Amino acid sequence: MIPKDLLYAKSHEWVRIEGETATIGITHFAQEQLGDLTYVELPEVGESFEVGDEIGSVESVKAASEIYAPVAGTVASVNEELEDAPEKVNEDPYASGWMFTITLSAQPEGLLTPEEYEAVVSADSH
Repeated sequence: MIPKDLLYAKSHEWVRIEGETATIGITHFAQEQLGDLTYVELPEVGESFEVGDEIGSVESVKAASEIYAPVAGTVASVNEELEDAPEKVNEDPYASGWMFTITLSAQPEGLLTPEEYEAVVSADSH
C-alpha cells in the first residue's frame, strides 16, 4: 500500500511532484491509524507554507492529527469534496482522497523514497 511513484514525509504525508506542482495527501498507514475520518481541515488557496508548517488537520472517531507541509510553496488548490466526504481519504488516500496542491517555491528536500518510508512505517507499527 505504498505507491512507488510518490515521495513521503516522516509525518505520513505523501507527495506527487509534477513540474512545479506538488499534490499532497496522507498515507494509507496514516488513515489506517486514525480510523474513520469525520472531518478534514484544509488550508486556504493562496496561503504560503514552509516545510514542516502545520497546514491542516484531520479528525476521526479516535483522534485528531495535524497535517504538515512536506514541501514549501503556495496552496494552489484544495480538494473541496473532502468537506462533505472526508471518508474519501479512508477509501482511496492516493487518488480521490488527495488533500491539496502546492506550487513549489523551492526544490523539495528531505522527502523519503517509498523504501525509506516503508522502514518508517515498519518501525512505527512495532
